[in-house]
Amino acid sequence: MIDRETVFEIHRLRDLGLSIQKISRKLGLDWKTVKKYIDNPCPEKSYGQRGSKLDLFKDEIAGLLKIEPDVSAVVIKQKIDELGYEGGISILKDYLKTVRKPLDKNAFIRFESPPGRQMQVDWGHFGSLRYADTKRKLYCLAVIECHSRMLYVQFVHSQKQQVLHQALFDAFTYFGGTAQQLVVDNMLTAVIERRGSLIRFNDAFLDFLRPLRITPVACNVRAPHEKGKIESAIKYIRGNFWPLRTFTNIGDIQMQSRHWLDTTANVRIHQTTGQRPVDRFDKTKLTALPEAIPDLRETEHLMVYKDFAVRFDANTYTVPPWAVGKYVTLKADHATVTIYNKDKKIAQHRRCFERKKRIESELHEQQVKKLRRRMWQDKDIRVLSALGPEVVEYLGELAKANVPIKKNVTRMLSLKREYGSQSLIFAIRKALLHKAWGADYIENILYQEMTPVCRHRPVTLKDEQLNRIQLNEPSLQEYDAFILKNMGGNDDRRGKK
Repeated sequence: MIDRETVFEIHRLRDLGLSIQKISRKLGLDWKTVKKYIDNPCPEKSYGQRGSKLDLFKDEIAGLLKIEPDVSAVVIKQKIDELGYEGGISILKDYLKTVRKPLDKNAFIRFESPPGRQMQVDWGHFGSLRYADTKRKLYCLAVIECHSRMLYVQFVHSQKQQVLHQALFDAFTYFGGTAQQLVVDNMLTAVIERRGSLIRFNDAFLDFLRPLRITPVACNVRAPHEKGKIESAIKYIRGNFWPLRTFTNIGDIQMQSRHWLDTTANVRIHQTTGQRPVDRFDKTKLTALPEAIPDLRETEHLMVYKDFAVRFDANTYTVPPWAVGKYVTLKADHATVTIYNKDKKIAQHRRCFERKKRIESELHEQQVKKLRRRMWQDKDIRVLSALGPEVVEYLGELAKANVPIKKNVTRMLSLKREYGSQSLIFAIRKALLHKAWGADYIENILYQEMTPVCRHRPVTLKDEQLNRIQLNEPSLQEYDAFILKNMGGNDDRRGKK
């Protein structure tokens, strides 16, 4: 199986009009392999590459180099070893060779892109946004079409891979197409590794760009002039859009930023070009977006817990109670959370950016209440409930705790046969006192404090339906009352005689 970068190159050359045979010769591949990956670029699921052991310590290394630029690799290793670094010194030395490369102090020529040739993209950090008692980090992804300086911004709370893809596609939709090249910084969601001029792009990033027919270009380390247009755009956003504004949520920020783009940023006279970005952009020919719009929402496969909810992004979202115990697919964008069972949508909620909140649907609550009402019509539950009000109370608490009722009732009826009714009632009283919900607790109490009255299993009949028959235990108090009533009647008759 070839790597994702080669797959991307196959499709790039195909888009340029090269035949399968020419692509085969150019890349040194069998023509059958080339045809296979043109027909199906993703024959198997790809897995992300592991990052370097140095990734977690690069910020610390940068800080040390800022203090002492010529500090040795041995000294740096001693410092990061204290922070948990487990790698060797060789990869550290190789990394230092790249970051210590002296900057080119010569003047550079300003580069102007032809229309539709290049877009530049970069992240900016804008502090945090408060939701009630929760603070969420706030990032801005800025994308600029280099010739016209037409700008797009997307505010998000995460820089995850899927969030990057979703924000980029929103930008391409805003522009109405893609440029030939996309210039990116050396972020891990785009560039996995680079050694000098050799660059290995993130596989997921290449898979996202391939159908859009746009080629990624990674900037050189410490070469901000290579993406100077987007650097200037980030500064412009901080100085012109951000000051003196208040926001309620991420949707409010995005709405205000879109209005600012359309009424200020893209209609001003640009200082460098002397024209309005929107006017220069009218003459730009972009590559059309594919007709089939990809689903770029954050996607997770989650289990539905017994509280009929899934856990996502520090919150819980409810689903229909019949889905308890199943694995479902959750897809989220910045506004909504949608949950699917296979391909069928079973729930949708507004996304909550607070933490430790339960987002409920009134319909799901009604379904749970309906199931609980139907629960009391079950024959085994009626048999167990006949033991008294304490048992009924305990069963109600089991339902509130979302414990599997049928399974626990079946087990408690088995314990009733083994230990007797009075012992079971005693154990249930103690479980109520300690708020211990479940047949396992009842069994443990009985095992510690009671002696079984029946050590033999009941006879098993061939007819399984007969084995499941449960009879209500008669109340002896009713027989006593009946006898006393008859005895009283006989005394009256004897007195009359």
